[in-house]
Amino acid sequence: MMFLMDIIKGTLIGIANIIPGVSGGTMAVSLGIYDKLISSVSCLPQGWKKSLRTLLPIILGCGIGIVGFTYAVEYLLSHHTFVTCMAFVGLILGGIPVLLSSLKKELAQGSSRIGISGVLAFVLLFSVAVFLPMMNADDEVLKTFSVTPASMVSLFFVGVIASATMVVPGVSGSLVMMILGYYYGIINTIKSFLDALKIFDTAGLVHGFALLMPFGVGVLLGIFLIAKLITFLFERFGVQTYCAILGLIAASPFAIFYNTGALAQSSSLGPGKIFPGLVLALVCGTVTWKLGD
Repeated sequence: MMFLMDIIKGTLIGIANIIPGVSGGTMAVSLGIYDKLISSVSCLPQGWKKSLRTLLPIILGCGIGIVGFTYAVEYLLSHHTFVTCMAFVGLILGGIPVLLSSLKKELAQGSSRIGISGVLAFVLLFSVAVFLPMMNADDEVLKTFSVTPASMVSLFFVGVIASATMVVPGVSGSLVMMILGYYYGIINTIKSFLDALKIFDTAGLVHGFALLMPFGVGVLLGIFLIAKLITFLFERFGVQTYCAILGLIAASPFAIFYNTGALAQSSSLGPGKIFPGLVLALVCGTVTWKLGD
């Protein structure tokens, strides 16, 4: 029964990880398995058998959640772009109170102030989150990837960065991929791979595997290696790290609207889309806030 429950919880974490603005780490905390998850990852080299028994159902569930929700996300962004983006923005902004609360606790424990270093960390990550999407001049780069050494290396490092942020409560790995300009490409690659699997298209399977393998290896390495660095940053530079995360999140609504093309559609929107978008943003923001409460 515990195995099945962990699969279900893993599925919810997988769905959370594929939605920009939703933190898989926050979902794990809300489901009560975050400590177990991190402990198993940290102890994997010493007690790999016990750790694998713990991680297996969660990883299996994550795979089910990611595969099952890929089609839904692709459809929503293609056919209901503005409303979907507003939902993502609500999910992002709803996590800010939790991060502010964590920052206040960090300040209280260390008897310190935000200071110049905290402000600089906020401004730096805010600027990066705004300017990186604008550097993606070719819109098609965001949609598809070619199997080249350069793209495979890039996907490896994106996997490392995204997975490292996935394990931090309050930070969305998918949001980071969207800011970097890789979200659409990865979603479409997963979808194309699954479509090829349905009809046993060998060429499509080889193409998808060649792109998803370096990304998957990067994800695994990010979880086991870079996550330790993030833990170190929280322990040694907690205030600055929280300020940097807040800067990233504050700029992310612009990144989402810019990368999805919703920003270009804003002039032609009517009340039929604006009002449902605002309502959905409010609902999603409330859900994220309650999950992290």
